[in-house]
Amino acid sequence: MATVIRIVMVAFQVYSWLIIVRILLSWVHIPLYQITTFIYDMTEPYLKIFRKILPVSPNMPLDFSPVIALLVLQLLQNVVYRLLIQLL
Repeated sequence: MATVIRIVMVAFQVYSWLIIVRILLSWVHIPLYQITTFIYDMTEPYLKIFRKILPVSPNMPLDFSPVIALLVLQLLQNVVYRLLIQLL
């Protein structure tokens, strides 16, 4: 049963890293179209939720939604971990 917990925790970590890489890719343009497209396709549905809640204002063009998304993802990871520990 510890394997199930590890797999779920690794999935959370991989998704967190995908969001971090996406943040970095927004600052630098790397000509690896397929990798960039994959990362954007994987993270956009989740980040879109936070962009609706926290829209980018024209006066401040910084998008803080990935930061909020990472914090919520960490919180969700902790909740899921505790639930899995109790269930298994």
